[in-house]
Amino acid sequence: MNYILHNFNAYCVTIFALLVFLTVIKIFKSIFGILDKSTGRSKKGKIIMLKENNVEAGASKQAIIITLVLCFIFAIIEGFDLQSMGVAAPRMKAEMFLNSAEMGWVFSAAVLGTLPGALIAGRIADSIGRKKVFITSIAIFGLMSLLTPFTRDLNSLLLVRFLTGLGMGGALPIVITMVSEAVPEKYKATAVSAMYCGMPIGGVLTSVVALSLTADHEWRHIFYIGGIAPLILVPILILFLPESKAYLNKIPQVKTQKQSVLSVLFAKPRVVVTSSLWLSFFGTLLVLALFQNWLPTLISGLGLNKQQASYIQIGFNLGGSIGVLILGLMLDRFNKFFIVTCVYAGILASLIGLAYSNSASSFILFATSCGMFVIGCQSILYTLAAKYYPTEMRGTGVGAAVAVGRLGAFAGPLVAGYLLGTGQSEIVVIASSIPMILLAAISALILLRKPEHSVNRKEPLGTVTSSL
Repeated sequence: MNYILHNFNAYCVTIFALLVFLTVIKIFKSIFGILDKSTGRSKKGKIIMLKENNVEAGASKQAIIITLVLCFIFAIIEGFDLQSMGVAAPRMKAEMFLNSAEMGWVFSAAVLGTLPGALIAGRIADSIGRKKVFITSIAIFGLMSLLTPFTRDLNSLLLVRFLTGLGMGGALPIVITMVSEAVPEKYKATAVSAMYCGMPIGGVLTSVVALSLTADHEWRHIFYIGGIAPLILVPILILFLPESKAYLNKIPQVKTQKQSVLSVLFAKPRVVVTSSLWLSFFGTLLVLALFQNWLPTLISGLGLNKQQASYIQIGFNLGGSIGVLILGLMLDRFNKFFIVTCVYAGILASLIGLAYSNSASSFILFATSCGMFVIGCQSILYTLAAKYYPTEMRGTGVGAAVAVGRLGAFAGPLVAGYLLGTGQSEIVVIASSIPMILLAAISALILLRKPEHSVNRKEPLGTVTSSL
């Protein structure tokens, strides 16, 4: 009976994830329908003229569909890998005789790799194009993820996870940029959020796979799946993914007006924007990474069994899927300042509720709401980052924001590991994230006080004299 119930629950979760997937597809279809009605066409009816910053970028409807669908599939794969270490951690920790502090370093190794990955890949993508850098990054993280279960000691595990993060960090800002550049300004938040919804869906699939693994040594299967999937995606991207039309139309300007990284990020109109984005990314991703990596361990430490911990992790990710979809749609339709204020208030309320939960049902409830607001908030920040930088600077701007956010994600698991290693309770670990969320909230609200049109433009060369 327990076996039947166990598998029935897993099937229900899978069906729910599929429903979310179908909802995303419906959102994409609605975007395509709106494009058909509101944009011009060529005589053959194949060309849609998109406008971005008053620059026309001709893109076929087929190219837009392929871009959004392939980027969504990639998001599912990356979401699977992001959750894989956290789900495998309890079994891996026991098999490799690692303590909590060492596991904190294992969690943070991949995050540390995303720092140079995001910054360097974003910069290169502004110079040579999105597609080449995107595919190379996916190949790196797929290969390294596949090597993870073959490591036999802490040092080799840290190296492989660092290189995994290098590839993941390189791909993330580019996928955000490509989706943002594929649709008109009015629908950027909806498109980016629908794409980003793939990440919590991938996290749900990780938990479902973990539920199906009964033997402790089977944690390796999670990384086999997480490594093979992106390697299968690589040739598909090579054959079918189109280069960003917005980038192609900007090639002459990119080649003739290359600016330093500091000029891109800290030219006079963008000083406040870049600083606010960085602080918001840092604080929000710190909390997100803490829960992605440590939530199963924290829940197990509070006396719940592995199955209950898995369902709480699933609730966190399903809540994230719902939050990403709803908040993305709301961001395109309502006042951004009000939406972001409510989202950060929801994060604080969820953290407090999670810290004081005393039953499995309350843990599931607050973990779900926490996932809805934290993951949804991160999707909002990705959308805002893409909006506040012009095309020829977008890869660099988004990449830098993602890199700083990953610095927060690097710190989160380390702080949790340190606190647990010194004997602090799980409640203290959860509560320790509240100050960072307050900092992120204040920074995001400062950002939204800056009109997008006042900073989303080129600056004359020499506005910032430092180079990098």
